[in-house]
Formats: sequence, structure tokens, C-alpha cells
Amino acid sequence: MVGTVPMDSTIPLPRRHLHPSAWTRYWYENELGWPTVPAEPGEPVRLVTGVRFDVLDVPAEAGAAALGRLGPGSPVALQGDRMRLLVAAGSAEELPGLLGWLEWGTLALDIVALGVNGRMDAPPPSERASAGPRPVPRGRSRSMPAAPVPGALQGAAVWLRPPGPGRGAGTSLPTLSAMGGVGGAPDLVRLVDTVATHCHRIRLRRGCAAQPVCQPLAFS
Repeated sequence: MVGTVPMDSTIPLPRRHLHPSAWTRYWYENELGWPTVPAEPGEPVRLVTGVRFDVLDVPAEAGAAALGRLGPGSPVALQGDRMRLLVAAGSAEELPGLLGWLEWGTLALDIVALGVNGRMDAPPPSERASAGPRPVPRGRSRSMPAAPVPGALQGAAVWLRPPGPGRGAGTSLPTLSAMGGVGGAPDLVRLVDTVATHCHRIRLRRGCAAQPVCQPLAFS
């Protein structure tokens, strides 16, 4: 069941006595206004997509290459070898047409869009959630950060760029309406084109590696 965690604004929250999953739900529901799904025993809390945001779930290498297309307040999560780029609600529905318009529609690209009724594991909130994004070392935009993000390689979802405090995160999400630099939000078209380009490069590189004899791929 999706719903806001009940609270009484006149009673301070006994944070230290809450189960970690209860605190996670409280933080997302009441600090950010993001709906969640209660965690089953042994399972993480999950965020509901398609309400406040959609998600592009992509290979971490492709996602890292696209970080420069995001605004400084655009949240990004990491889980294992996948990166989740939060985009404006409704973007998942636009993705097939957008890929076709960008002439990527005929290729099998490793891009998964999570929209209405989708779910993503909720990274646990931490002090970093209000302290800003984790730094990505200069010169490494085409690969993962030099230092691994704690927890991500073990399969747990973590924030690479956590959402800022309050409920204004939606204004920093990439959107189709920002095409051509209109408005202050990042441009979804440029983001998708960058991600698709690097997903295609990964696909070609893996295909080449599987061949007995293959010329090295050269990209500008």
C-alpha cells in the first residue's frame, strides 16, 4: 500500500527509536513528499515512480558519462553496475518516441524507463542527503568515480547525488520542456542522446570482445 507515513507535527519524531526502514519511509514521505512502498521483512523500502519523478535505469558507465547533462540538484542513485537518473514525471512515456526522433529507436539499447507504477529501491537517507552531491573527480566523466561509493558494489542502492532538502527537487529534474535551453531545468533530449550514445558504445565494445578477431573501436 502506498501512502504517507502518519505523523503528528506537535510531537517530535523519536528518530533514534525507529526501525531503519520506518525512518527511511518517514524521510522520503515527509521531508521530500515522495510516496513509498512499505518494506517486506529483509527487503528495502521502495520509491514509487511516475508520481514525483520517473527514472532512467542505465549502465553505470553510460550514466557517469551523462552526469554533465544534469543540473547540480538532479538526484542520481547507484546500485551495483546500474545508475538511476531521476527525470521529470512523464519522461518514461516520452522515451520511445524521443529515441526514435534521435534515430536510436531501431537499436537495442540498455535503457530501462521506470514511470507510472514503477518501483526503485530507496537509498537510505544519510547526513549526505542534505550536504549535497558526492564529488566526481575531474577528467573521469566517461567512467565511474575513482573511489567506489560505499554499499553500491555490494548491491545496495545509494545516492551518488542525493536529493536536496525540501520538496523542490522536481524543478531540477531533466524535462522535455527544457529542450533548447528553455527554463532552468536540464534538457531531457541531450541527456537521453548522451546516454544512448554511450549505451551503443558499450554494446559495440562487448560485441567486439566476443569476436575472435576484432579491430579495436576508436571513438572521438
